[in-house]
Amino acid sequence: MLPSYVALSESGELHRRAERLMGMLAACDICPKDCRVNRLGGEVGFCWSGADPVVSAVVPHFGEEPCLTGTRGAGNIFFGNCNMRCVYCQNWQISQDWTGQRRNTVSVEALGEAMLALQEKGCHNINLVSPTHFVPQIVAALALAAPRGLCLPLVYNTNAYDSVRVLQLLDGIVDIYLPDLKYSDNGAAREYSVAGNYVEASRAALKEMYRQMGPDLVLDDAGLAHRGLIIRHLILPNDIAGSRECLRFIAEELSPTVHLSIMAQYYPTNKADRKDLISRKIRAREYEEVLEMLEEFGFEHGWTQEFSATDIGRPDFASAAPFAWEGGLAPAPLHLTRPASPAP
Repeated sequence: MLPSYVALSESGELHRRAERLMGMLAACDICPKDCRVNRLGGEVGFCWSGADPVVSAVVPHFGEEPCLTGTRGAGNIFFGNCNMRCVYCQNWQISQDWTGQRRNTVSVEALGEAMLALQEKGCHNINLVSPTHFVPQIVAALALAAPRGLCLPLVYNTNAYDSVRVLQLLDGIVDIYLPDLKYSDNGAAREYSVAGNYVEASRAALKEMYRQMGPDLVLDDAGLAHRGLIIRHLILPNDIAGSRECLRFIAEELSPTVHLSIMAQYYPTNKADRKDLISRKIRAREYEEVLEMLEEFGFEHGWTQEFSATDIGRPDFASAAPFAWEGGLAPAPLHLTRPASPAP
């Protein structure tokens, strides 16, 4: 079951899309922030990212959904910086330390090598974590890696703050969309993630992902995902996420047969202790109420984290093995070639 980007590579379309996307960086409108800065010329916008990708970790990862993790792990590529500013981000060490992440700037060629190395390690997929602000560089790297034999499913693991125009250019490139629908209220999105137009942007993005993939998740005989859409939703304290409206939107405007992944792993980290309403873990009743909503809206497929998920190990990106607590294979990040001139 070959990923669809293989055929695009053979036809030359993958290279053409990469060129078109890279050109968009000259007046960057890659995400809904629409900064219009010239990233090719050394300028940076809200995401503090330039022309070269920032890769903070490349590791086989065992903490994703079962259909992605399998027995050999998802091939996670963690990108540095972000187009949101979640005050509770568990990856804040790499998403919000823009100065420190300059040392993790790599070349597009090195990013392609990382994809091939994860395949060589036996990972089941290439899982792009926080990819939105580096879509052009990702597609350019894929255009280099595919002719060299890359043939793993490509997972787009995103905060859903994505541009519909860019997602349309990813049609036939991405195999599995894995968005996290975070909020149903722009006020909350503005206060906790500095994304005041999140609701409209994320819902439009999910509709486009659904248009491309439909409601079905394609699994092989081993239960591994090869194509489809999985929507995550993180339960937040005091219903800051607006879970009912998020789930209603999915059920009524997409489909109740979409695969969901309901996450209970919230814990106050980063700057969450400065915000009273999210300065604690979620409570059992808050968790149970969301589970009741799943039945109410008729959802049929997916996963729910156990309530004890709030006590799981937490990533430490200051360590050479940020997920060493997982057990199993937890190697140090792969060594990547750095460009001669790091992005500012």
